[in-house]
Amino acid sequence: MDEQAAPTVQALRLIASRYPQTLGAILGGSAAQGRATPTSDLDVAILLPDSDTSRREVIRHDGRLAELFLHTVADLPGFFEWDRARRRGTVLFIYDQGLPLMDPHGHVARARAQARAVLASGPPPLTPKEWERGRYVLTCFMDDLIDTQPADRYEQLSLADFTLREAAHLLTAHHRAWTGIGKWLPRRLLSADPVRGRALLDGHQAVAEHGDPAPLSAAAGELLDLLGGPLREGYTQRWGE
Repeated sequence: MDEQAAPTVQALRLIASRYPQTLGAILGGSAAQGRATPTSDLDVAILLPDSDTSRREVIRHDGRLAELFLHTVADLPGFFEWDRARRRGTVLFIYDQGLPLMDPHGHVARARAQARAVLASGPPPLTPKEWERGRYVLTCFMDDLIDTQPADRYEQLSLADFTLREAAHLLTAHHRAWTGIGKWLPRRLLSADPVRGRALLDGHQAVAEHGDPAPLSAAAGELLDLLGGPLREGYTQRWGE
């Protein structure tokens, strides 16, 4: 069994044994792209009858971890909008780029068309308050990173992580592009802006490998200049906002 077929067959066996009521399914992640390793998990989106319940489950099947996104046909459009509001589009991308496993009634084909329409519309723009708060938070992280002593490596590394995350959030939002977390953060960042994204990632690497915060601070500063400049004094936030 080749590397591509193995996770596909495993996913089909999982569905047959645990979810016989399935109306359609699609394999996502590295397994769908032929990049799965023996330890890669299975990301599977499963469509269920409306009499069932939408949920997320993590199980182990045939020795492989599987993360399952189960939605009823009626619930799926609402979940797509929720996924869009998070600006990450996790399940949207599974339906867009995944490998269909079964679709006897055409539900998966229709869901893929819906997902692609939502992805094409892009994530929602940030509100003025969200932009202001993002600029303030990134400015704080950047200032603290510069001020942290090289000997305080735990603090320096933590600040580098938060600086990169907040910068990625703002840079992808600036381009109306999708963001991500974990391994998807650098992928989405480079896709949205190869030049500024790489400067941020290289800067983060410089902190991790050499304890040098200057490149990341400079990249964050350039991003802030693009968005209206650093924000320190004058920032206000009401409780509950």
